[in-house]
This record gives sequence, C-alpha cells and structure tokens, in this order.
Amino acid sequence: MNADELISSLIRFSREKLGLDARDEEYKINRLLEILGETCYCPQPVGRLDVNRLASALGAFAESRGMSAEATIDGVMAELSLLPSEIDRRFKEILVAFGAKAATDWFYGYCVSDYYVKRAVLDRNPRFDAEGLTVTINKAKPEFRDPKKAAAGNSVAGGYPACVICRSNEGYAPRGKRNLRTVSLKLGGEDYFWQYSPYGYFNEHGIAVNCRHILMYVDRTTFVKLMDFVDMFPHYFIGCNAPLPRIGGSVLAHDHFQGGGEILPLHRAKIAKYLKNAAYPALTVGILDWPGTVVRVVGSDREQIASACEDIRRAWCAYDNAALGIISADKDGAHNAVSPTVIKTKDGYEMNVILRSNITSERYPDGVFHAHPEYHSIKKESIGLIEAQGLFILPGRLEEQLAAVADCVRKGALDEGLSQFSLVFDEVSAMGGDVDEAMRKELGSICRRILGNTAVFNTTEQFTRFLSEVGYHE
Repeated sequence: MNADELISSLIRFSREKLGLDARDEEYKINRLLEILGETCYCPQPVGRLDVNRLASALGAFAESRGMSAEATIDGVMAELSLLPSEIDRRFKEILVAFGAKAATDWFYGYCVSDYYVKRAVLDRNPRFDAEGLTVTINKAKPEFRDPKKAAAGNSVAGGYPACVICRSNEGYAPRGKRNLRTVSLKLGGEDYFWQYSPYGYFNEHGIAVNCRHILMYVDRTTFVKLMDFVDMFPHYFIGCNAPLPRIGGSVLAHDHFQGGGEILPLHRAKIAKYLKNAAYPALTVGILDWPGTVVRVVGSDREQIASACEDIRRAWCAYDNAALGIISADKDGAHNAVSPTVIKTKDGYEMNVILRSNITSERYPDGVFHAHPEYHSIKKESIGLIEAQGLFILPGRLEEQLAAVADCVRKGALDEGLSQFSLVFDEVSAMGGDVDEAMRKELGSICRRILGNTAVFNTTEQFTRFLSEVGYHE
C-alpha cells in the first residue's frame, strides 16, 4: 500500500472497529500524516479490511521509510484507539445494558482490533489434547527460567512503571504498551483492573491486577475476590498463582489473578474421594482425581467457602512431613503455598485449592515438587497456575526439535545432537503406529508425569491424613 491507501484503510478500519467519531477523522488523518512522515493526503477507495493485513502493510511501509515496524504499528493503533477513560465508560455501559458476556466480548474484540492482543499468533500455536491434558507450544514468547526475575516482578531500572503489569504501563512506549487498554473492577472492595494478554495461552486469557503495586499474596480475602470476579463474569474462570518462586508465575512482585474464557482440564476432573467437615455442612468437599494435589470445595455459601479454603491454606502453609520431603519453612523462607482457582456451576462456586511446595534439595536443585530433570528437555520453566490446571505451555523451540526427533524415529536412530530427547525417542519408538500421533501422546504423557512430580502427596491416603488435621473425614 502507498501512504494514501494505507491512511484511507486505517481511518475506515478505525471508524468500523475502534469507535472513531466522524468529527475526529480529519484530525486523525493529520496525526497519521505526522507519524508516517507524510504531508499530503488524497483519499482512496478501500477494499476488505483485516487488522492483521493492515498491521503487515503498516509495518512494511514503516520499514521502507527506515522506521521501526513494531513501534510504528503500536503507535498508529494507539493513536486510533479510544482513550482509557472512554474504554472504561463503554465497557460499563455494555455490562449494565447487555450483561457480562457482551461486555467481555466487546472488550476482547476491541483489544484484538487495536492489535494489542495478537490473536493470529495465538491461533498459530500448535495445540492438541492428549492424556486428559491440553498441550500447546508457544512460539511467541521465550522460555522463562529465572525465579529471581519473577520475584522482582520483571522490574527494570528507573522504577517507572514499577513492573510490567502496573496500570501505569497503559500507553507506555518503552515497553510496547502504547495500545494497551484496561477496564476497572472492584474485587473485595479494592480497586483492580482487567486486561487481556497480548500473547494469550488460551482463549480470552487475561489478568486482574491490583491497582496498588503490592506483593502477591494468598489469604482469606483472595478467595473472596476470586468469587467476586466470577459473580461479575460467570462465563470466565479465575485463579491465583502461589506467591512463591518456582511454583508461581513470572510476576510475583505485583498482586494479580489470571483467568479467561476456557474450561481447563482441571475443571473437568471429578472428585475421587468425598469428605465432610462438621464446621461446613453446606459444602461438598473432596480430593480430586488429578495428578497434582488438589482439594475441591463446592457450594453457594460464600462465607463457608472462604473460611474452609482458608483453613486448608493455613494448615498446608504450616505443614511439615520429613518422610515426604515437605518442609514448610527454613532459613530460606516459606516453601508451602496454595494456588486457588474457581468457576461457577449449577452447584454454585467450585473452588479448587492446589497444594504447592517450592522446596529444593541436593538431588533436585530446581525443586523437589517440580518437573524432574529427565523432563527438562520438554519443560524446565515453573509449573504455574495454568499448567497446574492441565494446560501446558511448552517452549517454541520444541516445534523444530520434536519434528527432528520424529524424523529420527522414522529412520530408527537418534541423532547425536538430540541426545537430550532420548526418553522421548525411546518411548515413541516403542509405541509404533503413526509417529506424529505417538509424539502427541508422548507429550501428553510427559506433561501428566510432570504434574505428578508437583504432587506433594503421592497417595489419596496421605492427602486424607493431612485433611483430617483440618477436620475432614470420609
């Protein structure tokens, strides 16, 4: 596209998708002329409009003029987007008039249209179901292997914004956030905001972030806030990473939750063993049939759910069992924490409390209850909230590496440069049949074994004994 065609396309797209008012069109044309280094404009007929095609054309034009494609795309889309206050206002209007689903549909669509959410990139990520889990390969983001960086909140020198998820990132150019837009929420009486992830791991992947830059934490108020969220958006799930390195997410220095528009494998799991606690007669509680260590608490009584989950959390955070390698705290600090996650069903709130430990040992320096070394070629990153719920996000390098391993299986010998995948090669070779199908099954199997590595109790009996200390019995 030449400059006139590009500007004509952008203005029409903004009018149709980004809420551009006709009164502002000439002003926006002039702003685009300045950004693109042009001085004259002649309107042109416009064909089919698509945000990805527009972004590609805009990037190519920028590079032809010696400008950064990424910065130009972000800058132009930010210029054409509504201001944050207007986004907030429209979201609330739709929420009141048409309900939660309509509001999130509009907001997510807007974030795709302003090119902050790279939906096309998400759709290109390989994804399949195997062994009761969902496995994806994320080609958009590098592997994250630095727990210290997570504890620091991915902060950078200068202190503004304080971390990568602070609301002050909205429109901040140095971090590529010019076109970021958020909406305001109240959770537990506190100010939060909701934004979508630019490279989401699943459909409508977003985060609810505390407006205050405070450390991640989980306590009774966390369970209340999670229930507040699904009261507001009953078509979403929401959860919280354990607030400790190696078992939490990539930003531990800022309180936030993760959720979105998918039912994850954990939500489909059934209770394997039902338990009762006389203190909470209105609740259904049980140990989940799941590779990790999860207790499910179900009911419509918010007070009982919050209290029951907090009882379990407190007991686990103080629990020691030398025989099982569980140490709640030592000179390095706390090691036990929980990752809660909730959905709304016909039975009320369904809160899953995942028990986690980040203790290390000489044998397992990356974590005793972490992916064990034989699986590190597949996954060495922290097993956070999303993976603990059965959606595995594997590094982009695997697409090429595993294709090479599959070729080795077909020819019957593993190349020397792929020796770290000997386990995969041996197990896939033993399966026989279609190699690609066997590779998918193998990945699902390894991810399920990794979840088993994260289990703090190896048997239902061990888990039951722990829960009996909190007043639960068959």
